[in-house]
Amino acid sequence: MSASRSRVAVTGLGTVNPLGGDVASTWKAALSGTSTARTLDNDWKERYGLSVDFACQVVPGAVDSLTRPEAKKLDPSGQYSMVAAREAWADAGAPEVEPARLGVVVGTGIGGIWTTLDQWDVVRERGARRVNPFTVPMLMANSSSAQISMELGAQAGAHTPVSACASGSEAVALGMSMIRDGRADVVLVGGTEACIHPMTLAAFANIRALSGRVDDPEHASRPYDVDRDGFVLGEGAAILVLESEEHAAARGARVYAYAAGRGMAADAHHISAPSADGQARAVREAIDDADVSAKDIVHVNAHGTSTPLGDIGELNAVGAALDGVTDQIVVTSTKSMTGHLMGGAGALESIFSTLAAHHRLSPPTVNIENLDPATPMRIAQNAPVDLPGGEVAVLNNAFGFGGHDIALVFTSV
Repeated sequence: MSASRSRVAVTGLGTVNPLGGDVASTWKAALSGTSTARTLDNDWKERYGLSVDFACQVVPGAVDSLTRPEAKKLDPSGQYSMVAAREAWADAGAPEVEPARLGVVVGTGIGGIWTTLDQWDVVRERGARRVNPFTVPMLMANSSSAQISMELGAQAGAHTPVSACASGSEAVALGMSMIRDGRADVVLVGGTEACIHPMTLAAFANIRALSGRVDDPEHASRPYDVDRDGFVLGEGAAILVLESEEHAAARGARVYAYAAGRGMAADAHHISAPSADGQARAVREAIDDADVSAKDIVHVNAHGTSTPLGDIGELNAVGAALDGVTDQIVVTSTKSMTGHLMGGAGALESIFSTLAAHHRLSPPTVNIENLDPATPMRIAQNAPVDLPGGEVAVLNNAFGFGGHDIALVFTSV
């Protein structure tokens, strides 16, 4: 790392997700190994013929802090991100920063799909004149970054990476770049998704991406288990406040960890099948960018979606990127508890990675009954695992349909 390049501190965290409506409850539930997958309490299976009728929904009451007028003008994905952003901003101490030095980067994989499909139903059933006049601001993918930037008066830039399941992590990477490049002193970064809908459930099920454990949804997401059969759809948002080390120090901010490195690659290979080469290149770039060595990586919050090919392939790619220096690593996939938040996944897992570095503790991978013997690294299997003291580095991976490979490194304070 260049001596003149500012380190990027993580000074605030906020989230709405299936484990909890804030960071404290989320972390507590994660360490307890809580699975959130449940059969949906609706008639979608009977009405639409769904083959998969379970998912990981946000906790009840998660967006109750929004006023009714606020909620009516936001798609669920925007509601989640706004609540998460307000928590993160308050957690950071609502830093005083010039508007032109404050930025927002919030990614999403799909955007306001509930608004899109609901308003199409309105057109078909009730006519064009009955469409909600707020439809476009609600459905557009950049709605969250736009709304958050307006709430906080952020003028350094409001950006929206759309990179499928890597969107939230790419937002973190872009926010790091904004600070390093001198465009901003503080940037809110993260991701959001609200796509638990009969159409998306049907679509993912029809490409055999989802687990089919309809009789046992609680144990359906089981990364690294020999009987894993697909991911479980989740929803929610996560926001981190990134800040230049100098700005954070000047105001005496509490620093959780440092967003130290980011790597970005493209497979240019297949729309849905991952490439180990692309993943390894992203990991290698992130480690080089963080100016750490392979032996400094003590924990990996893996992409780990619970698919037969993806889980082991990712760990093999990490091993290749680290030249086999992996004996010190503890791996977890928190998707076993939260489900797959799609565009919000990398952001939530960045929070888990930050807290793992901060507390020196890896959350567990739950639901492992028979560990796949091909698993090449130690897994935090069904229980948290203590991480070493001293300076440590945590790797967080996110890979999206279309061959988007993002790796992030967080280092301890």
